[in-house]
Amino acid sequence: MSFSFDEMLKAYEFFKQYKSQNPPMHHERFIFPLFSGTYFCYRKIDVLRIISIAKSLSNNATYIDVGCGNGDFLKRIRKYLPKSIGIEQNLLPFYLLKKVKPDYIYSIPIEMFTYKSKFDLAFVGWMQPGVDFRKYVSKLTNCIITTFDSGGQCGINGGCEYEEFGFIKIASWRTPSWIDVNSELMNNYYTNSLKDRVTLRQHLSRLRTANNFWYVYSIRSISKEITTALKSHIQKEEKDDSFSREIFDFEAILDECGFRYHEKLSSLLSTEKHLWKVQFH
Repeated sequence: MSFSFDEMLKAYEFFKQYKSQNPPMHHERFIFPLFSGTYFCYRKIDVLRIISIAKSLSNNATYIDVGCGNGDFLKRIRKYLPKSIGIEQNLLPFYLLKKVKPDYIYSIPIEMFTYKSKFDLAFVGWMQPGVDFRKYVSKLTNCIITTFDSGGQCGINGGCEYEEFGFIKIASWRTPSWIDVNSELMNNYYTNSLKDRVTLRQHLSRLRTANNFWYVYSIRSISKEITTALKSHIQKEEKDDSFSREIFDFEAILDECGFRYHEKLSSLLSTEKHLWKVQFH
């Protein structure tokens, strides 16, 4: 993340004040994602989908998270792919939180990152508005999974797509924006007046028209095996209730805020769209 030093310090002071009030469990990951969460919302099913794709490419799949932040999502992936690594230039959150940077997170610009062979899968969870490093990610791998929102995130020209780099889009699904969840929490827990709650809820309804999108890209020669593996996984996911029961502890917040698995969006601009419902392209 390309925040200035002063911005980071100011955010950290607010974070400490918030923590001192003993807030409800897991709220902080959606209110202070830089320190405690991610700038995209996910469930365990997102992780398992990624793992199914990775394992379709190799039994010992190699994985890189470009711009991994504090490593929150990468840590979940490493439970299944223990050799996974991440790249993150901004290490200030580690220092402020007095946490040791894991040795599997490399603090180096992606354009200077060297590797012996291509990774089976690269993940880009966030690309700062005005920053575009897609061409470097494209050189790292033949399969890319990326998340983005429609609120201005992504490269200089506002795009997160990879077709111009020789990839084709295989599948996509949508999840709530972390801002959506943040707004819901603020509305229900941290706003005192009824007038403010009504205003925030109206604001939230507009935000829900711009969810977070997950796209799966690959080069054409491996697209069929990835599609087959993901379709097989989704069939099991939708027929087996155990997939929805095996959740991360913070997922209860998503359910509470109205962002459940396959939740139908109420926005007029998102008619018939369901969260976490996979579309194949």
